[in-house]
Amino acid sequence: MSQLSFAFETPDEKPALVAGQEPATALSLEDLAQRLEAHPDYRVLRRLLPIMDFGPLPASPSAVGQPSPALRILILDTETTGLSQTTDRIIELAMLLVSVDTGSGQPFGVLDTFEGFEDPGMPIPEVARQVTGITDEMVRGQRLDDEQVQAMVARADLIVAHNAGFDRPFVEARFAAFVAKPWACSFMDIDWKARGAESAKLSALAQDRGWFYDAHRALVDCHALLQVLASPDAQGSGTGLSRLIEAMGRPSYRLRATGAPFEGKDRLKARGYRWDAEARVWFTHLDSAEALEEELAWLGANVYGGRRAQVEVETLDALTRFSARAGRIEHHPLPSVSAADGRDQ
Repeated sequence: MSQLSFAFETPDEKPALVAGQEPATALSLEDLAQRLEAHPDYRVLRRLLPIMDFGPLPASPSAVGQPSPALRILILDTETTGLSQTTDRIIELAMLLVSVDTGSGQPFGVLDTFEGFEDPGMPIPEVARQVTGITDEMVRGQRLDDEQVQAMVARADLIVAHNAGFDRPFVEARFAAFVAKPWACSFMDIDWKARGAESAKLSALAQDRGWFYDAHRALVDCHALLQVLASPDAQGSGTGLSRLIEAMGRPSYRLRATGAPFEGKDRLKARGYRWDAEARVWFTHLDSAEALEEELAWLGANVYGGRRAQVEVETLDALTRFSARAGRIEHHPLPSVSAADGRDQ
């Protein structure tokens, strides 16, 4: 196989690709990238560039001249002084407001953007400075524009963040406008593994699509997330935005195994339940009513030994999911089954 090398005559000239003894031909960097991509031993990453205008509304696949309904989705990211939603503060907020065709899941039109700093009233911890690159000097005396933020949120039909369980409590504590809006989480509400991804981390999802970017600044993270979510499914059945629109209308459930016998803890842990030390209860999350019914049957057979018991089920919709507020809580009796039925399934 011929060896490839790059030839530069002066620093300002375009590189030339030399293969064996062939004459050098001036190539642009994009030409070089395309040549590398054509070789099975190379993958090329390009810097992700913000798209500020996604173009006209896509044609409706179902009826000529009858466009699908559109939703306005607000992509959001925060940078904060730390991880505690009670003691830490927002230091940067970025938002993108985009129209999305519900039929195709494709964005269209011009983006509205917001980016701003806020002085947290405390020194930014060193770990936060290292992760975000945001310094005390950058935020000193700064305040997010309440009127602009709340006006932008008011226009949104759905709020999306890549870790909504982190971002939602922070922004709801700062801006009341976020409380009454439905939310979806692009990390939790999409089965990225089923879509071929090895990791649901945003930077990894971007790399899967051939992009890199400077992570951990709010605005570029928003642009990266939007472009990842706008990418078509491999099966051609929509986009990540399509999946989030579906999730908006689908309730989920937090199931707490209240009063579970101590000897069942290993089965619960192996099943993926987590321990809430404050409430002293094992719990799990379920994304459909069918999964809830199956889990109730499994608990009755494998943890409670078929005895009569009730467990706590919290129903979460898009208005409460990922917030610090509780959903609708009910107590469900476990199905009457023998201890052997469904064991270890």
